[in-house]
Amino acid sequence: MLLGSPHSVQAAEKLVKKYSSNDTSVAIYTSAEGSQQRLAKSGTVTLKAGHPLTEAETSIFIDPDKRYQSLIGIGGAITDSSAEVFAKLDPAKQAEFLTAYYDKESGIGYSLARTTIHSSDFSSASYTYIDEGDKSLASFSIDHDRQARIPLIKKAIAAAGGKLPLFASPWSAPAFMKTNNNMLKGGSLLPEYAAAWATYFTKFIQAYEQEGIPIWAITVQNEPMATQKWESMLYTAEEERDFLKNHLGPTMHKAGYADTKIIVWDHNRDMMTHRAHVIFDDPDASKYAWGMGFHWYETWAGFDPMYRNVGVVDQAYPDKHLLLTEASVEKFDPARYQYWPNAERYGSAIINDLNNGAEAWTDWNILLDEQGGPNHVGNWCFAPIHADTNTGELIYTPSYFYIGHFSKFIRPNARRVSAASSRSTLLTTSFLNEDNTLTTVVMNPTDKDISYNFYVGLASAKVDIPAHAIQTLLH
Repeated sequence: MLLGSPHSVQAAEKLVKKYSSNDTSVAIYTSAEGSQQRLAKSGTVTLKAGHPLTEAETSIFIDPDKRYQSLIGIGGAITDSSAEVFAKLDPAKQAEFLTAYYDKESGIGYSLARTTIHSSDFSSASYTYIDEGDKSLASFSIDHDRQARIPLIKKAIAAAGGKLPLFASPWSAPAFMKTNNNMLKGGSLLPEYAAAWATYFTKFIQAYEQEGIPIWAITVQNEPMATQKWESMLYTAEEERDFLKNHLGPTMHKAGYADTKIIVWDHNRDMMTHRAHVIFDDPDASKYAWGMGFHWYETWAGFDPMYRNVGVVDQAYPDKHLLLTEASVEKFDPARYQYWPNAERYGSAIINDLNNGAEAWTDWNILLDEQGGPNHVGNWCFAPIHADTNTGELIYTPSYFYIGHFSKFIRPNARRVSAASSRSTLLTTSFLNEDNTLTTVVMNPTDKDISYNFYVGLASAKVDIPAHAIQTLLH
């Protein structure tokens, strides 16, 4: 189940041959607001050479021979809340749900997953894997997770064909290990418990392995600069660096988990460059840091998403791996299940993050109930799929389909290729899969239908995209 490096020579060698586009048939899949089109095949076009291009036209330009990072995967988080809601569904709806997310043909082919190390806000209550005050960790047990979360993870792995890389993140150390003696409301790790907390990670990895669930990667801390009313814990950049190099990294290696990836930061794009400088510029810390995770919530302060910061880190540290580790639409409102701007937020973020060097993209909860939970502190959010636990029905939001335009067609180890739009009205990214199929996503967030030239190399075809729509072009 463990993936090799996305920069592996083997993967590169499979994709070195020149891509030929002349007289190629392109299948178009579309999701559009105000229509019934949801990942629906909406037509085909044929690429032809010789179009007399003018500057008055809108064009998408793809050069499959200019190649960049490889994709690890696209997926979502299997939280306690998702597992608890899933357990309430009848068997037929459970099967439908698993197919919808993890089947490559009938669903959207999720290829990556995240989970939590004990509780987060998306749990019915706070809990840890040890008795409170157990400094020796002798009471360590994942019995809680065996009730709902582990069964769902196992079913998801099976539905994905037996391979679903999983990474795990803690929201807080146990209360007695923290300065505020509380799992909630921030606080920091007490220095005297750094060694025990590092060992806690290895015990978690070992326990999940014994369940037949390999842990591909861990993150050091979810949102280490946010004091939240739910489970949260703070690290300055220097504190995270020192915990990594003095405790977590050596402990992981000593326990035999040197191949388990360690991901730092796991917070918003806005301050990721500073965290990268502090950790990656320290050789003793950097050797343990496989890469950096980031979230999309920097908009909380009223500003635009800071996509460019992803590219800045990618350029400064090309040997490190970047992945979006969490995204969710906040402030759940059942009247907005079909609210199209939520989906467009996903489309814009995925395109921009991938174009700036991200190698993976992981949504937050894969499933929530009709209240946007359960959540033990009332932090109700949207998921791509909701379940009405009163009726047993599944509710598919537009976000599900927008994510699917990427996850279904851009498969693990695909290489990003050069993609550009001649107008700011269209967003695009493009990947070449290992089977040499070229997948291009084009998004139109405007109020107007747009006709554009779809260029692959020097060959092109005319394509129409409706207003507030997303397309995947596959050939």
